[in-house]
Amino acid sequence: MKSLKPSHREKKRYLLVEGKDADKKNIEDAILEFIGVLGYAEAGINFIEDKKIIFAVNRKSLDKIRTSFLLSGKDIKIIKVSGSLKNLF
Repeated sequence: MKSLKPSHREKKRYLLVEGKDADKKNIEDAILEFIGVLGYAEAGINFIEDKKIIFAVNRKSLDKIRTSFLLSGKDIKIIKVSGSLKNLF
């Protein structure tokens, strides 16, 4: 299969998340509660690491993800957002 051109690929942003309630299940629940299943699919969320919770989201859905963490009432904070994993640390 032929690879996609760079202009056709999704632009991703990597988020570093911390907090008391920051685990994979709570993050998924907070996002699903606010933007639903369709929004979760459009965001294209991929969890990268578990020790420090890092996940990738679509660039266009970043504001929705931030809003879902604020409205969830859980202790989930976005520490840093970056365009590459190298710059996240």
